[in-house]
Amino acid sequence: MAEKKERQSNLEQIKKHLSSSETKLVDGVFNFHGPLTVSEFASKVKKTPAIVLTYFFKKGIVKTINTSLNENEIAELCLELGYDFVKQENVDSSNVFENLKIEEKDEDLVKRAPIITIMGHVDHGKTTLIDQIRKTNVLQSEFGGITQHTGAYQIKYGDERITLLDTPGHEAFTEMRARGAKVTDIVILVVAADDGVKPQTIEAIDHAKAAKVPLIVFVNKMDKPDIDIERVKAQLSEHDVVCEEWGGEVPFVYGSAIKNQNIDKLLETISLQADLLNLRANLNRDPIGTIIESKVDKGRGVVATVIVENGTMYERDFIVAGAQYGKIKTLNSTDGLPLQKALPGMPAIVTGLNKAPRSGERFIVLNDEKFAKKLAEDRAFQDKQKELNAKNVNIISEQTKTINVIIKGDVQGTAEAVKNTVSKIKNDELSVQVIRATAGEVSKADVMLATASNARIYTFNIPSINSEVKKLAEQENIKIIQHNIIYKIVDELRSLIKSLKEPVYVEKLIGEANVIQLFYYSKVGTIAGCMQNEGQVKENCKVEVWRKNKLIHKGVIESLKREKNDVKVVEKGFDFGTHIKDFDKIEIDDELKFYEDVIQDDE
Repeated sequence: MAEKKERQSNLEQIKKHLSSSETKLVDGVFNFHGPLTVSEFASKVKKTPAIVLTYFFKKGIVKTINTSLNENEIAELCLELGYDFVKQENVDSSNVFENLKIEEKDEDLVKRAPIITIMGHVDHGKTTLIDQIRKTNVLQSEFGGITQHTGAYQIKYGDERITLLDTPGHEAFTEMRARGAKVTDIVILVVAADDGVKPQTIEAIDHAKAAKVPLIVFVNKMDKPDIDIERVKAQLSEHDVVCEEWGGEVPFVYGSAIKNQNIDKLLETISLQADLLNLRANLNRDPIGTIIESKVDKGRGVVATVIVENGTMYERDFIVAGAQYGKIKTLNSTDGLPLQKALPGMPAIVTGLNKAPRSGERFIVLNDEKFAKKLAEDRAFQDKQKELNAKNVNIISEQTKTINVIIKGDVQGTAEAVKNTVSKIKNDELSVQVIRATAGEVSKADVMLATASNARIYTFNIPSINSEVKKLAEQENIKIIQHNIIYKIVDELRSLIKSLKEPVYVEKLIGEANVIQLFYYSKVGTIAGCMQNEGQVKENCKVEVWRKNKLIHKGVIESLKREKNDVKVVEKGFDFGTHIKDFDKIEIDDELKFYEDVIQDDE
């Protein structure tokens, strides 16, 4: 195998993808990817703007050099000028890694380790399965027994290696599970034999289908007394996951993670499936892969878990991941041991990036540091523009008020998952807006941003707050709320948004009375002498007047008296006198129904 200096570079491949989407005229074909101003179009086809302006003026359309031309107008102009035209997808720094397809020669490719993602419903035994495979105790270190962020591990099976991704089990981490499916070769779907198909089981199936990734079903908890295998098969078949026994293509393995039953058979099935997929990669290339997780460590800076998908990674490689970049300072296995190199299919822990990249972000190693930094800085600028545009939309749309929130997670993927979950919390009048979601401890900058935006700060899996930061937060009256389980954050914000909502009132029937006498006073009008039959009547409450089962008036009690004294309430069984505001056509035997407005309960 070639050493680092002999690796094939990704630079020309990247530049080729970027240049292929340039707006330009080549051999009589105009390539473009969106609207252009008159000036821009004229410049690209090497014509004067006057030619374009004159063309439209003759058609009765007045344009200026800064007028934007839509796709149809660009096509029309190309035909007028005798050019063919092709609209291409715009490939730039924001999407070049996602669109990048490295062209490899067949003789350069060798077998690589399969990347396996373990998915399934919460508490169906995913982490216990990995725990058994790795012979370590991952589960006890997770809060509430729920996996809080994505873990990557590699194990040896016979002469081969298998990479495992353990994705979070709580419903709030759908986004992170989706990312897991994107980087994986095979999905292991864990289904409890005694519980069957559940909502997150279906989500996992959907993610695997969307990523076009084959499934292996591990029917877990076969040691339980109340198992129903046929029910599990039938439920899965409803979602097009049909076992081989029923003539389908999906291998089913039946076992018990906690009892170590059939774990070897599962590994054998994974190995056979990987052979069928013929997974290969080029060892002698600068590496490309995916960021699985990232966080900010006090002593080491940004620490990222990566999976290399093609090429070989070494220390001192210059890595770009979205808007982040840096030279790899340390390269370790996920067990913390130093690595000389990371091969295709292998997870690794790297340090050296300038900031924590997003989970699921593609990374690439480039041997031209200047070009790599420019690529990352362009992406950072575009991300900032998108963020500003999103904030402007929120400012313009003031029909709903917002509760501003800053999220600080132990790792970037968790912070984003919390953001995606709490951003969906809203009602008709209020919504939650996450203005920042990053990994690392709460900083003074976070507190100042919270002050400027009137936000509260939620931390997730961060054990302590720096004393100076805590003091600043107290001075600025900023709340910092610490949690280790995501649904506590969700419940708290739902409760908050409910308490801040403008109350909605509904009419509640509080009593009924009959008119038994009439009195007339010139200064007031007709006074109804009544007997309270049910409930009570209150001063200034709403009233309906019913005559022979027909509603004839809706109004308000203007006065309420007992024995010439003003009273606030009259209870059942007592008589009283009342005048209904702006209504004097009351008659004996009319029925009065009294109402008051009460706050509607959402529950």
